[in-house]
Amino acid sequence: MKQLILNILAFFYRPFAKVMPFQTFRYLACGGGNTVLDIFLFFVFYNFVLNKQVVELPFIALSPHIAAVFMAFLVSFPTGFLLNKYIVFSDSNLRGRVQLARYFLLVAVCLLMNYVLMKLFVDYCHFYPTIGKILTTVVVVCFSYITQKKFTFKVKVEP
Repeated sequence: MKQLILNILAFFYRPFAKVMPFQTFRYLACGGGNTVLDIFLFFVFYNFVLNKQVVELPFIALSPHIAAVFMAFLVSFPTGFLLNKYIVFSDSNLRGRVQLARYFLLVAVCLLMNYVLMKLFVDYCHFYPTIGKILTTVVVVCFSYITQKKFTFKVKVEP
């Protein structure tokens, strides 16, 4: 499966070869696909599963757009980690559990950023939730790429 994905990406990479490295293209393609999945799931959870209703939990009530962010996360977290580990940053020589722990930390920060930015865009700026999610995603993706390359999946230099 890994080789099939890499072959497909290599085929579509040709027109971009002079503009960006293959790793950046892989990140954009895999991250873009996972992001589209995340936004699609957000839309489905928000509009159809939650029916735009507040989610009452024992200790807190979650706005439907915030609950939908968390629900979509349950799918996009494992798919994002696997794509990044095996397709995008496969040259990283950090142990898998270290990568997973760092990825989880990064995703926790990104989830917090998602929460804060969604609250800002939807509750304070009064944007439609799907538009707020798209804007939030742009900010979070830029932060995420830099962090993953330099921290989560970095190549450890051996002395």
